[in-house]
Amino acid sequence: MISRSHKQALLSVLVATVLGGVVVADAVAQSRSADRSSERRNRGSDKPEVLYPEATREEPKAKSSSKMGGKLQKLFSAYNKQEFEETRTLADEIIANAAANDYDKAVANQLASQAAYNLDDNAGAKQYLQQAITLNQLDNNGHYQALLMLAQLQLQDEQYDEGLANLDKYFAESKSNKPEELVIKGQALYQTEKYAEAIPVLKAAIAASSEPKDSWNQLLMASYAEAGQTAEAVKEAEALVARNPADKKSQINLASMYMQADQMDKAAAVMDQLRTAGQLTEEREYKQLYSIYANTENKEKDVIAVINEGLGKGILKPDYNVYLALAQSYYYSDQIPQAIEAWQKAAPLSSNGETYLNLARVLHAEGRIPEAKQAARDALAKGGLKNPADANKIINLK
Repeated sequence: MISRSHKQALLSVLVATVLGGVVVADAVAQSRSADRSSERRNRGSDKPEVLYPEATREEPKAKSSSKMGGKLQKLFSAYNKQEFEETRTLADEIIANAAANDYDKAVANQLASQAAYNLDDNAGAKQYLQQAITLNQLDNNGHYQALLMLAQLQLQDEQYDEGLANLDKYFAESKSNKPEELVIKGQALYQTEKYAEAIPVLKAAIAASSEPKDSWNQLLMASYAEAGQTAEAVKEAEALVARNPADKKSQINLASMYMQADQMDKAAAVMDQLRTAGQLTEEREYKQLYSIYANTENKEKDVIAVINEGLGKGILKPDYNVYLALAQSYYYSDQIPQAIEAWQKAAPLSSNGETYLNLARVLHAEGRIPEAKQAARDALAKGGLKNPADANKIINLK
C-alpha cells in the first residue's frame, strides 16, 4: 500500500516484471514527479500553467453558482488541510444539492476523487473521476488530469481495455506528448502482451525525454525480445550496459538477451565476469551461468566449476537438476567416478526411475555389476520407466 503522505493527484503505476530472465522494474514511476514539478511551477502564480496548449477540447466557461460559493470554499479548505474524510463528506453534499450546477458538481467530484484515493478507496475514486469527466465542466487542466488518473487507476486494477481506451482518448484530445505519460501506455501495452504496439510508444517516450530512465529502456528491450526482434533487444541491452557498466541488473539482462540470440559465448563472458567479481549472489544467477555453459560445446569443465562453486558457497541448492547437470558434465569430460557419484545423488530426487536406470547402465559399463543391479532395482521401484525390460536385463546379468 502506498503511504498516504506520498499520494499525489496523478498516481503512478509501479510494475516489476520478470520475463525470460529480463528484469523490468519501476518502469512507470514518473507521473508523480511530473505532477510535483507542475505544482512547483504554478506556486506563487495567480494564473495556473496551461498544461495542454494544443488540446482539441474547447474549454468550458462555466463558473460556480452563487449559492455554492461558501460550500466550495469549505471543500477546498478541508482538502488543503488533508482532511480527506471531511473532504469527501462535503463533496457528497454538494453533488447531492439541487442548487448546485454542473460545474459545482464537477469540482466536487474532482476533489472527492482525490480524497477517496488518499483513503485507499480506488473504486470510489474511479466513480468520482468518471462523473467529473462526464459532467464536462472542468478546465482542460482538470479535465485531462482526471481522465489520465482514471486510466491509471483502471490499469492498476487490471481493467486494461478500459484503461487503454481512456489513455487513447487522453492522448488524442490533449495532444500531450509527455514522455512520462507515454511510458504509462507503453507499460500497459506490454502488460497486455501487445509488444509490437508497445515498441513505438516506448521509443517515442525515450526520444521525447532529455533524461530517459533506464527502466524505460529495459521495458523497450523486453518488448523487443517478446516481439521476436532479438537483434534490437540485444542493441538495447548493450546500450544499457554501456551507460551503466557497474549495474548488475543490466549485465544480467544483457546475458539473457545474448542467450535468446543464441550468442552463448557472449552470454557466458558477461556472466563469468560477474562471477569473477563475486557479484553472483543468487541461485538463479548461478543456474543461468551453468545453463549457458551446458548449452555450449566443450564447456563441461566450466559447468562443473560453476556448480561446485555455487554448492560450496551455499548459493546453489543441491537439487535434482543441479546434480543431473553435474553428472552429465563429469560423464562427457571422462570423469566417470565423479559422474557416478553425482548420478547417485540425482537419482533419488528424480520424479521417475529413468535416472536410476542411466546410473545402472554406467555402472554396468564400468564393470560394477552388483551396484548396477541395485540401481536397476531402484529404477523399477521408482517407476515411470519407458522400457522396464532394460532394467530387468541388468538385474538378470550373470
